[in-house]
Amino acid sequence: MTTEIVGGGFLARYLRHHLTHGAPATILAAGVSDTTERLPERFHREAALVSETARRCRERGRLLVFLSSASTGLYGRRGEGREDTPAQPSSPYGRHKLAMERLVAESGARRLTLRLSHVVGPGQNPRQLLPSLAGQIRAGIVTVHRGASRDLIDVRHVTKVLDRLLARGVDDRTVNVASGTSVPAARIVTALETFLGRSAHWTFHDVPAETLAVSTRHMRALVPETAGFGFGPDYLHDLVRRYAGPTH
Repeated sequence: MTTEIVGGGFLARYLRHHLTHGAPATILAAGVSDTTERLPERFHREAALVSETARRCRERGRLLVFLSSASTGLYGRRGEGREDTPAQPSSPYGRHKLAMERLVAESGARRLTLRLSHVVGPGQNPRQLLPSLAGQIRAGIVTVHRGASRDLIDVRHVTKVLDRLLARGVDDRTVNVASGTSVPAARIVTALETFLGRSAHWTFHDVPAETLAVSTRHMRALVPETAGFGFGPDYLHDLVRRYAGPTH
């Protein structure tokens, strides 16, 4: 049995072409991805997909890999986001993702839940963070969400973590997949301006301060190879150089 990937977005497409471990697993990389989403019908549609996918996995003895969120919407805006303490959702999106995690856990299927931080990579929707900010800078005016911070992680590293977890047979766990560093929005914009060689006019939108730190302790213990991913002060600049060019 080969690995099945459900979804058509940039993450699903990347996994389909770059995941190397052919485990008898179904990876659910579909559903609501916009952290500002509030429409109940979109949440209901994802719930139906999760329920049906979990049923199939249970009946066929397949591992269900559910890709959830390590955003502030699920963990809250402050403190440390840890898998082994109760989440404190701060948005409809976060409450929905936590409900989907519970649905998967109670489905009877073997499962592995990955809480992903903000994934960056090729072929992203132009409305997602990095391409959106880069496009605004090229246009000359950029909106900076003052108070916001984001933990950014390369889709290549998400894929490698998932590969290793599948190869090692990890299941019945919830694991954060993140860089472990939350970067202020202003710093992301500055890095993009430096790379693009342009200075845009900044307009500000104030949001409640976000100081969430996503714990990567479990990820690092399960996948020691993450020590070589380059997480740290230069990681943002690596992402910008790789994914903020004209072809992205």
